Amino acid sequence: MQISKTKLDGVLLLKPEVFEDFRGQYVETYNEQFCRDNGINVKFVQDDISVSSQHVLRGIHGDAETWKLVSCMHGKFYLVVVNCDKESPNFGKWQSFVLSDVNRHQVLIPPKHGNGHVVLSETAIFHYKQNTYYNPKGQFTYIWNDPQLKIWWPIKNPLISQRDEVGHFVD
Repeated sequence: MQISKTKLDGVLLLKPEVFEDFRGQYVETYNEQFCRDNGINVKFVQDDISVSSQHVLRGIHGDAETWKLVSCMHGKFYLVVVNCDKESPNFGKWQSFVLSDVNRHQVLIPPKHGNGHVVLSETAIFHYKQNTYYNPKGQFTYIWNDPQLKIWWPIKNPLISQRDEVGHFVD
């Protein structure tokens, strides 16, 4: 597995090794010892998935405590990670990644960063490991097309939930 820094402090791009032969693929998606040996000292306690259809946009969600390790189990999606720490000089900066079942890339997202994704394939399975148990009351949501963030999305009219249409902020 290769680990590299991104332009956002604390956000890492992980590239697992993929073994392929005539039978298919084998991919190790997580190895606690390897992560610790490379400075990732996060103890994950919960795994979640969301299954979405093409043009569904989820996010931008996050909280002040949770580390997430995001991957694409099936399909392809465009992932955006945003620094949502109002006390950071990098507040509002964002970076995008394309995750798929072909490249098998993963993104480690620190607390106070939001993430959102839009599905590019017919369907996609978004998987993430968390170091905290889900707490809906502690979540913030930024609107996907917030004019202050100026995020570029590869779609003009995504399918979104009411939560993602209006946003929700936690003080």
